[in-house]
Amino acid sequence: MLSVSNLSLRYGKRILFEDVNIKFTEGNCYGIIGANGAGKSTFLKILSGEIDSTTGQITLPNTMRMSVLKQNHFEYDQFPALQTVIMGHKKLWSIMQEKDAIYAKPDFSDADGVRASELENEFAELNGWEAENEAASLLSNLGLTEDKHYVLMAELSGKDKVKVLLAQALFGNPDLLLLDEPTNDLDVETVMWLEDFLADYKNTVLVVSHDRHFLDAVCTHVVDIDFGKIQLYTGNYSFWYESSQLAARQRSDQNKKVEEKRKELQEFIMRFSANVAKSKQATSRKKLLEKLNVEEIRPSNRKYPGILFAQEREAGDQILTVQGLSKSFEGRPLFKDVEFSLNKGDKVAILSKESIAVHTFFKILMEEEQADKGEFKWGVTIKKGYLPNDNTEYFNVDLNLVDWLRQYSEQKDETYIRGFLGRMLFSGEESLKKAGVLSGGEKMRCMISRLMLGSGNVLLLDEPTNHLDLESITAFNNSLKDYKGTVLFSCHDHEFVQTVANRIIEITPKGVIDKLMSYDEYIQSPEVKELRKKMYV
Repeated sequence: MLSVSNLSLRYGKRILFEDVNIKFTEGNCYGIIGANGAGKSTFLKILSGEIDSTTGQITLPNTMRMSVLKQNHFEYDQFPALQTVIMGHKKLWSIMQEKDAIYAKPDFSDADGVRASELENEFAELNGWEAENEAASLLSNLGLTEDKHYVLMAELSGKDKVKVLLAQALFGNPDLLLLDEPTNDLDVETVMWLEDFLADYKNTVLVVSHDRHFLDAVCTHVVDIDFGKIQLYTGNYSFWYESSQLAARQRSDQNKKVEEKRKELQEFIMRFSANVAKSKQATSRKKLLEKLNVEEIRPSNRKYPGILFAQEREAGDQILTVQGLSKSFEGRPLFKDVEFSLNKGDKVAILSKESIAVHTFFKILMEEEQADKGEFKWGVTIKKGYLPNDNTEYFNVDLNLVDWLRQYSEQKDETYIRGFLGRMLFSGEESLKKAGVLSGGEKMRCMISRLMLGSGNVLLLDEPTNHLDLESITAFNNSLKDYKGTVLFSCHDHEFVQTVANRIIEITPKGVIDKLMSYDEYIQSPEVKELRKKMYV
């Protein structure tokens, strides 16, 4: 069991969090949530000993082994992938190194023999004879083919390095597992495997993630960092979100009696428990919701941006026609012979195993790049709104946010401009910040303000959830569900794609897969699985 007592962290006058007292127990998975800058990753670093807290104490029994997902992708560049995985178990790796050094001695002494015998016993106790098999199995399950197991880390792609470091963290069944954004750069099949792995994990897991579907699939508890406090709640992310919204509505309803509110919350808990019991979520296994005290449910202090997309004019029937579009990069095809027509009101998720293929496809449709062959045609009534994957060029200006947004508006009135910034939580002095000094999340919120201001009837969104916190992702998600126009988007957030898209188009080096179905139906379809195998061989 990991215990946190009277923990606080201060940077000068700024208090990140204080008076934190939590016990993390065996068999549970804790999802750590909070707005950008709240201190989620910092909290994990304190628990792992990477940084010190201002006050307080972290208690972990000496017999327990902690494993942390490494963020430095270059740390193990001189080691083969398989070896890098085994290095995640420091004690086992140390024994292996000492053992090899003793056996390599040309003058092997009696003392060396005694020490080697001791090491062999420890090696066997740590299941060392199965270490290579376990490491290889983890790498294969995470999608790293066997030919890459013995390749130096320096020679692997960034995505493959992520998989090796994740395998390193999972290796050896650690008692305590700390994962900071483990699904970043993982394909959907690998994320699904990781969800199943963690849902069945018997030890303790703490995970930071912006992926709501992932948090729902693996978490038994939510650790909420908000306004300098860290609160522990039973249930997965959706339960925390929906119950906190319900509690907020009840707080504002002054006329409802206490007993009525209590009954409403109890009914909500029963309904939610029944729903998750039908799924493979870890929450249902633990049956924790049935034991939940109604008083534990509190309104969240979070602020959700007000995202609303309105069309300046409704589009006609001709939206977009794409014919034979192909593009290569550095001699290899990104996509080939892409053909489709958009229908009015379509909300299409664009997929590819190569993220550069998707980014390039959007740039071609926005005439920022040229295709190698093929053509496309937009309808005459179309007004496009575009959210690029890389927005750097938009912020290379010496303007405050009011003036930055004003340059994209026909209406120049400051009150009008501030209204759009205010919806994205830039109010008061915040709206006078310089555009060039914004964080990634702030830049994305500015780009969403610009997108709302444009009132397009077709939205092209390339990774719109990048850099956003869960509150902004949720608000963006809900706004697109309500939007009456047409949407073409790419996104790695499972919940976002599942709840927005009514059509999936996957662009591949050998053609296009175009299915009128939900994302879950698409990734589970045997027919689609066979098609995808052929398209990427």
